[in-house]
Amino acid sequence: MKKIMATVLAATMAFSLMACGGSSSGGASSGAAEASTAAAEASTAAAETSAAAEASTAAEVAPAADGTVQVGIVLPTMDEPRWLQDQAQFEKLLGDAGFTSEVMFSGGDVATERANVDSLVTKGAQVIIICAHDGAAAGAAVADAKADGVTIIAYDRLITDTDAVDYYVTFDSVSVGEAQAQYLVDHAPEGTGIPLYLYAGAASDNNAFLFFEGAWNVLQPKIADGTYVVQNSDKAVELMNNATLTREEMSSIIEQITTNWNFDDASRLANANLTAGGAQKGDVLVLAPNDGTARAIADAFADDADVSSYVISGQDAEKASVQYIIDGMQSMTVFKDTRTLAKDSVDMAVAILNGQTPETGATYNNGAIDVPSKQTDVVAVDAENVKAALIDSGYYEASDFTGLE
Repeated sequence: MKKIMATVLAATMAFSLMACGGSSSGGASSGAAEASTAAAEASTAAAETSAAAEASTAAEVAPAADGTVQVGIVLPTMDEPRWLQDQAQFEKLLGDAGFTSEVMFSGGDVATERANVDSLVTKGAQVIIICAHDGAAAGAAVADAKADGVTIIAYDRLITDTDAVDYYVTFDSVSVGEAQAQYLVDHAPEGTGIPLYLYAGAASDNNAFLFFEGAWNVLQPKIADGTYVVQNSDKAVELMNNATLTREEMSSIIEQITTNWNFDDASRLANANLTAGGAQKGDVLVLAPNDGTARAIADAFADDADVSSYVISGQDAEKASVQYIIDGMQSMTVFKDTRTLAKDSVDMAVAILNGQTPETGATYNNGAIDVPSKQTDVVAVDAENVKAALIDSGYYEASDFTGLE
């Protein structure tokens, strides 16, 4: 069993609570304030949910006297509201199920992520649910945990190039990209030669490749026949006749259009693209990988006088982007109900702790093995169905937004 000196463990745990990494803030003029407000709101919601869960299960789920943790959860950062929502769900669901747990944040740092995994192993975790900051780098951390007898569940992001992953719980990431791209196709202006701007997530995140693969599946025929003209990636133009792309080919495109899941990076890249010589504007289409980057990119396009209109995608149904959709500043988002994803993960962990085989329905090849997986459906949301999808379902309150009919 891996042992860690008490002084090192204390320092590691303190550092693991520090937040760093990409922000998912809003407009260029108010990005920092919006990110801070969103994070504060989500943090408050997480604390309230966690407190309610503790109160409702205190009689039956008191933490073990020796500090043992049965299920450990490692999430990438506290800087995005989405992960704080996940934290609240994990704490409530595992508490209600009668198991002790601990959620740790890696602050967008590989070394901290590994230290978090080691810490949870030392505390006796039998199952670790991990959303990796870097899918490839996380392989070493989970390999050590696996060697100590821990069952590893990759959460939302696949851990690659290792046989130390037991299960994977995910939204169908390829279908996310397809939904984003199909929305652009369905709402594109008429004609040919329509300017298309492509953006992607972080190259260190396997999901960014899956999202882009799905989008390419839909957009490539329209690019190849000249209906859309890519403005900000000569690699995409070079490969436009390839219906499918190799990992290396996708990487060459993503390197040119990556936002690193970061608001500031997305804003800088969008502004650079718009001011580049020869950039076509007018009525444009924009593939944005998630909501934080979508808001940053939308702000840049809205501020450019030569952009007549834009249709832009998103993902995660963040509150700030839902308001953008209501206000007509963002076109759509892909709603991934994290309540369902967290529940699927907890159900899997509970089955493992009870000596049962978890339910799966798919496999994902991570470069080393085919990982048994459970997929969760996604929903495309725009101004037409935002109320039905997000308010009527109980995910958000109507009072969270203004101008909602």
